[in-house]
Amino acid sequence: MGFLHTIPTSDDSDESLAQSYHDSGNLAILGQLYSRYMDLVFGLCMKYLGDAEAARDAVMQIFEQLVVKLRQHEVSYFKSWLYTLAKNHCLMQLRRQKKGSIVSLPDELMQSAENEHLNGKWRQEQTLLLLEKCISGLQNEQKEAVTLFYLQEKSYHEIVAATGIEWNKVRSLIQNGRRNLKICMEKNSDGDEE
Repeated sequence: MGFLHTIPTSDDSDESLAQSYHDSGNLAILGQLYSRYMDLVFGLCMKYLGDAEAARDAVMQIFEQLVVKLRQHEVSYFKSWLYTLAKNHCLMQLRRQKKGSIVSLPDELMQSAENEHLNGKWRQEQTLLLLEKCISGLQNEQKEAVTLFYLQEKSYHEIVAATGIEWNKVRSLIQNGRRNLKICMEKNSDGDEE
């Protein structure tokens, strides 16, 4: 990221530069601020993405997100806010890659006895039915947040926009909903269904 080290530096605090960019939209100010943390963002992206080229692309994509998002948010502690933004960007990249990946099955699985294959399919259907039952047992807001996040693969920000629920509450609903689903699945998986 050495090419951005030619941006003039400033002695202003991160927060004052962030506020100045928020108010003015001056990209030179944002460049000064972001250049302080590009190495940190690159390291974080390397950790998650595991590829230098993908990490470099992510650093630039995160800057493009900053151009818009920093004008929309009042940021009181820029470094931690940027860290969260970068981490979420990387996780979304990994989710997109995973969504389109193809899993190859070992030959043994495809040549197994027919009734074993059907038995596995039956178990999978039972698990899905149980999952559906457990999701329907969640509180309404938890059910909505879990459905949007896991089944419709929406981000926290998309869920906030769709529901009007605060970001922190969305996060809490998803975490608590996931825990409640796990408890319900474990409780009912041993044939103890009501």
